[in-house]
Amino acid sequence: MELNKYIDHTNLKNTATLKDIEKLCNEAIKYKFASVCVYPYYVTLASNLLKDTNIDVCTVIGFSSGMSTKESKVYEAIDAIEKGATEIDMVINVAALKNKDYDYVKDEIEEIRDAIDGHVLKVIIETCLLTKEEIIKMTEICNETFVNFIKTSTGFSEYGARVEDVKLINEHKNDILEIKASGGIRDYETAQEMINAGATRLGTSSGVIIMQNSNEEEK
Repeated sequence: MELNKYIDHTNLKNTATLKDIEKLCNEAIKYKFASVCVYPYYVTLASNLLKDTNIDVCTVIGFSSGMSTKESKVYEAIDAIEKGATEIDMVINVAALKNKDYDYVKDEIEEIRDAIDGHVLKVIIETCLLTKEEIIKMTEICNETFVNFIKTSTGFSEYGARVEDVKLINEHKNDILEIKASGGIRDYETAQEMINAGATRLGTSSGVIIMQNSNEEEK
């Protein structure tokens, strides 16, 4: 298993500096991670630093509450792609889901999906705020909208990814949908548990530590 290819090497600290993002990208190059995940403000920088690599530039939309309007999320996504992002991680409107306004949730996802014109879309559902029934419902909506990934968490709410939630999603997803586990993945053992549960991508700021504690560091 090429563990490095599972990792979205992430820095979403509000205090992240230019040097921090440069360090993030250099680490991603060293370990050949799947992507770096940064705020929209740093997309241009990351895109320039990684332009001669196969590493994707991921950014977050509607982060972290998901409560901005559909129109503003679409604008954010288009702007990010124009600045060099290749993957978009959008946060759903949890309130709309709680209100059972499933058409709104689905329409928002589809509008962003269409706006980014074939680029990778990951839908953050914030599992820590959802019931099991709501997690299943969001998995079904992600199935129906043909997005690339369903993502567990922002990492900025009550807690992050849990193995049982990844397993629940895995039981209800179709063959196309992939799972990104994110939030609280700080060591090799946890990373391995998430992968064993069905995750094919890991959002973590501890990618280097995870690799150093695996047997794949030198690959």
